[in-house]
Amino acid sequence: MTQACAATGMLGGWALGLALLGVLGTPLATAAMADSFAIESNKAARTLLLDVTHAGPRLVTVGDRGHILYSDDQGVSWTQARVPTRQLLTAVYFADAQHGWAVGHDAQILASADGGVTWTKQFEDTAREAPLLDVWFQDATTGFAIGAYGMLLETTDGGQQWQDVSDRLDNPEQYHLNAIAKVKDAGLFIVGEQGSLFRSSDQGASWEAVQGPYEGSLFGAIGTAQAGTLLVYGLRGNLYRSTDFGDHWQRIEVQGPRGPMEFGLAGATLLDSGELVLVGNGGTVLRSDDDGQSFSVYSRPDRIALAAVAGDARDGLILAGQGGVRVTAANGAQVTP
Repeated sequence: MTQACAATGMLGGWALGLALLGVLGTPLATAAMADSFAIESNKAARTLLLDVTHAGPRLVTVGDRGHILYSDDQGVSWTQARVPTRQLLTAVYFADAQHGWAVGHDAQILASADGGVTWTKQFEDTAREAPLLDVWFQDATTGFAIGAYGMLLETTDGGQQWQDVSDRLDNPEQYHLNAIAKVKDAGLFIVGEQGSLFRSSDQGASWEAVQGPYEGSLFGAIGTAQAGTLLVYGLRGNLYRSTDFGDHWQRIEVQGPRGPMEFGLAGATLLDSGELVLVGNGGTVLRSDDDGQSFSVYSRPDRIALAAVAGDARDGLILAGQGGVRVTAANGAQVTP
């Protein structure tokens, strides 16, 4: 699939809940809109939300129209943050309970120093006409943001300055970079378009391309509780596991009630218990208690497209995606609609 085809295929994606890369094809906002603050709405928690994470005990979620919300009661209620953009936000990451970053369209990077209550704009590049798709920080000063057309940005001062270090990657086709993850006792891992894989064993100072097991787009990666072990996932339920930081791969077949699971996978989390949870299209929720060697599968009755997942303090799940954010109890029962 060419880059042009990929971008076209993403056009109706997340916003319609029909594909897993719609963030790339959503029309860009005007400069005036990008400079505006997100409109406050009591329905913001029910709009398209693409990522959710922890800021200490607090939960923070981001998504459409610059919406950022936070919850101090494990997702039962949400408060909208003051955010200086109306662009689609694609990912959020907190290095600690106070310092967090969100990324999105126009290569925007927003930062918070108060646990997600207020945000400032640190960086944007409207000339790129491309979104940032993920962000990761080692600590409150050093981090990376990745995105479309091979974009790799680095900061070493908490985001006061961002440097384009895309040339560290052997990516002549400028494949879109969709996700970045930390792998225990090994390093950093990036996945992207056409099965492109990159890894770094020196915290991002240098990168090497990795021969992958799959030539289709990969939307995410997650390190497990075991050293050097990670899973990558993407279109049509493609899910692969490596125990040696990407040298070798095993395909993980997931059986649903009607045969092999073929829904695209979009987000994942590692719970405090060590259990892995993956989510995706069709309301798909996968859970593994054996370090990703096998998964049970559950499909929500509403079949909504899920983009991200986080655990809560009661062993339940916080699910973000089409139609906003929902809370599911440990036994699978719905806590919030």
